[in-house]
Amino acid sequence: MTLELTDLLEEARQRGFLGPGPVEPHLDHARAFAVAAGTPPARAVDLGAGGGLPGLVLAVEFWPETEWLFVDAQQKRTAFLRDVVEDLALDGRVHVLTERAELVGQDLAHRGAYDLVVSRSFGPPPVTIECAAPLLRVGGAFVVSEPPATTVTDRWPTAGLALLGCSAAEATLVGTGPGFHFARITQETSCDARYPRRVGIPNKRPLF
Repeated sequence: MTLELTDLLEEARQRGFLGPGPVEPHLDHARAFAVAAGTPPARAVDLGAGGGLPGLVLAVEFWPETEWLFVDAQQKRTAFLRDVVEDLALDGRVHVLTERAELVGQDLAHRGAYDLVVSRSFGPPPVTIECAAPLLRVGGAFVVSEPPATTVTDRWPTAGLALLGCSAAEATLVGTGPGFHFARITQETSCDARYPRRVGIPNKRPLF
């Protein structure tokens, strides 16, 4: 991790784009995504990129060849991310998009185009997977941070995931002690064209 990136993430925390507390635990959490994801993807999405985690850490520390799309609906966050991408000379392989995820998932330029989607704190499970699944190619994976002491099948019911062409969720623990908890979901078939639904509908009428 370069000192420059650490400083930039500290600035993100000060602006309220990351959670409270020191930056280091956020960095460790972001690094754990690489273990949970496994094989480096050719193309990946950070859904609800916020202050740049985990996407920036994965792009800088782990997967220097991966092409990234950082998606966030808030202009202040994406303006900050564009500055960070330029400061770190990542422009060209890291792209920042200010848009609602429901619209991105229906855009043919992005639909079914990615090997991996990661999400740290985008929203409730049914909203998150409805926005993530349409972006994945068949065989691609969605990796999402999970609260400790939860059961993935309760939060990510298999029948609900099947509506979107997804496999059953697999629980992954990275690290010792409390560690970092993730759910990993594979895109088994192409997501039905009905999804994602119109902006706001996944939250108002969740699939599960």
